[in-house]
Amino acid sequence: MNLQLPHLARLIQAKAKSTDGSALITFVSLLPGGDYATETRSYRSLWRNGQRLARAIAEQGLVAGDRFALLMQNHAEFVDAMVASAILGTVLVPIDPRTRGSKLRYMLDAVGCNGVVAGAYAVAALDEVRRDVPGLQWCWVIGRGQGVAADAALPEGFGWLDAKLGADAQDGAGQPDLPIASEDVNATMQLVFTSGTTGDPKAIVGSYAKYAAIGLLAPGMGITPKDRMYTGLSLTHSNAQAITLSGTLYNGIPTVISQTFSKSRLWSVLRDFRCTTLNLLGGMFNAIYSEPPTAGDADNPVRLVVGSGIAQTLWEPFEQRFGLQILEIYGTAEGGCIIKPPGVGPVGSLGRPVGGLIAHIFDDEDRECGPGEPGEIVFESPDGSAMSVTYYGNEKASAEKTRGGMLRTGDIGYRDAEGWYFFLHRKGSELRRNGEFIAPGFVEKEIAEHPDVSDVFVYGVPSASGTPGERDLVAAVVLRAGKDWDAAGLFKWCAARLERNSVPSYLQQVGEIPKTASEKPIERLLAAAFHPDAPNVARQAAYA
Repeated sequence: MNLQLPHLARLIQAKAKSTDGSALITFVSLLPGGDYATETRSYRSLWRNGQRLARAIAEQGLVAGDRFALLMQNHAEFVDAMVASAILGTVLVPIDPRTRGSKLRYMLDAVGCNGVVAGAYAVAALDEVRRDVPGLQWCWVIGRGQGVAADAALPEGFGWLDAKLGADAQDGAGQPDLPIASEDVNATMQLVFTSGTTGDPKAIVGSYAKYAAIGLLAPGMGITPKDRMYTGLSLTHSNAQAITLSGTLYNGIPTVISQTFSKSRLWSVLRDFRCTTLNLLGGMFNAIYSEPPTAGDADNPVRLVVGSGIAQTLWEPFEQRFGLQILEIYGTAEGGCIIKPPGVGPVGSLGRPVGGLIAHIFDDEDRECGPGEPGEIVFESPDGSAMSVTYYGNEKASAEKTRGGMLRTGDIGYRDAEGWYFFLHRKGSELRRNGEFIAPGFVEKEIAEHPDVSDVFVYGVPSASGTPGERDLVAAVVLRAGKDWDAAGLFKWCAARLERNSVPSYLQQVGEIPKTASEKPIERLLAAAFHPDAPNVARQAAYA
């Protein structure tokens, strides 16, 4: 890693001295009736709050290398805790606050968390497991009234964070600054868990240098301090925390962050706060596009969407409807980066590798695939040095991820004759029907345009024919409020707009599509709830 990249604690300290205290980050909570509650952070307040929180954490006995978790939505305290941890040299462990039960217990215990700062809405889930996590010593809570009444007593072993910060909670008067424990940018900053879709989540070891390097990509994307970025993605996920938050901190770009994502109020937030860029992932494009069109859709301040995973067929309709451009960025939390700038290269492409990275498309024998031939997307360092990924406490998985000194993404794609890269699917999750590979994004786009549909996700289940490798298509559909389930009408809609092989075999009506912190649909939960004879499932053959 480049040792000249600034350490986060030193960056915030320096900016606190050199800037005027203007708001850098605005945190927005959506209130009933269309109102907002906001809280801001400047470089100065981040340093001041970080110092206060660092003192409180140090009083619990935590020292450099110790770990504590953040189990919260997008609150200002999330960034305060990042700064506090950077000052102390401790290690952050961000966890999606919707995590429950054995998974939450595993995540806290697997990396040895000593403490947790949690949102009030996560207290019940945390209280269920905390006694089964031997090293967990303290649980501090933010957000009075959010899941816990403002005057309610917390469970034994919990305390309100504001009460832990001491009498200087407002101005820090009389308290000398704690020194920065270390400015080693190669030191571990945080442990970010993978989604765990194929087993127990793995904790990716992330350094300060890696965090800074990702943040410094923003200028290369054409995003400057004249912009105002927006994200509603969870800060517990690498996309929002790295691309948006790191881009803000390392480049001084003003940013608006929603406590939670709301597709129905997205455009009002963007207009009211005059945001010029936003981050969207995969299924978020479908969910937003499925909202009823209005004459004022293009009347918004957004010029650029930094997106990942938009379906090729939705790309241009989305740009045209909302009057903006899409910059596609591909990468994994472990590393690798491919970017397609707006208006450059073919629509639907991931782009080309950045930062001197070399990308390959390899077959199962690590042979380079020819143009148009699908294979795994693999990254190589430009100087030939071995790429490094460390999963905390899991040497076997770490070695497999970087087998041969290259980063194995587990994603299948291809490269065209001009060197543009394309994503197809996650390895092992391809949809093949009657010998033909189906692009789910194309199907989702057409269903999303139905006036009764609020959200949709297409996935595969083993074919009823029993043909090895074949899948039947299932469209999980969320109805718009007040709409009645009309399976026959929706099948007719699909038949009129899709090739016969792309019409779903089944429609699965669901109240909501379960999603990860990055708004990625959780296929395994939908598949587990699916049965062809279930009352919420309609079979195409019945309406043929």
